[in-house]
Amino acid sequence: MSGKIVSLLISKDIKSSMQKVNQIILEEKKGIYGDRYFYQEGTFSNKGKIEPDRDVTLIEIEKINAFNTEFNNTITAEDFRRNIVVSNCDLNSLVDKEFQIGNVVLKGIRLCEPCKYLSDKLNNQEVLSKIVNKAGLRAQIIKGGSIDMSSQLEV
Repeated sequence: MSGKIVSLLISKDIKSSMQKVNQIILEEKKGIYGDRYFYQEGTFSNKGKIEPDRDVTLIEIEKINAFNTEFNNTITAEDFRRNIVVSNCDLNSLVDKEFQIGNVVLKGIRLCEPCKYLSDKLNNQEVLSKIVNKAGLRAQIIKGGSIDMSSQLEV
């Protein structure tokens, strides 16, 4: 299975909007450099350590498009607040599996559930219940490196 990168996104803090970038740098046991969950010793932003399932998040553009079609909505990839948007890849099948994007090795930890930001934006619990298990994948960084828009996801 091979997937294509559609967007790379980071946010400086929990209240900031997600920003599209052309490249991200991933570090083992720290996360994505410049992202709100990146661990830096001596800061209070993440309570002293990063949990493996907070390293990086991914979502399929096809799931976003299907959600918008089904509910006549215009929610963007940025609204889902995931770091890596991919196409042509079944992310749900990657739980407990290692996969590679460019020179970076990741391990799927668990499925993402809709976040509070999306819940507040939609203000509709019924709609949110329809995207459980369709809102992306949380992954751990096994081998760090950089990912850019030309990188491919390989299983």
